[in-house]
Amino acid sequence: MPSFYRTLNTKRNYHKNFTIIGSAHTVNEIKIKEKQGARLIFISPIFRVKKNNKFLDVIKFNYLSQSTNKYVIALGGIDNNNLNKLRNTRSFGFAAISYFFKHDNINLLMYKKYER
Repeated sequence: MPSFYRTLNTKRNYHKNFTIIGSAHTVNEIKIKEKQGARLIFISPIFRVKKNNKFLDVIKFNYLSQSTNKYVIALGGIDNNNLNKLRNTRSFGFAAISYFFKHDNINLLMYKKYER
């Protein structure tokens, strides 16, 4: 569910193995995604992206990720220059579509799996 979708009534006939995933940029949006039943939350943008000069960076990202007990995925602006910074985040993983398309040989970071 995108961050702008704020309706709390999300009861639908989902498949039993269906996982609700949400997107958030603020603590308020994270709390809404929790109430909507999201098990995984993308927090973005962690790094600078071309279409927006506002980004979180590691400290603000970690602050937001501490506001939930859900799995958190880092999203936005991930490239070779800041890939190692992800090791300093409380993220369960990261998503970087343009990064993956640009690199044939990808060295993925090893993440600790947080117990949530």
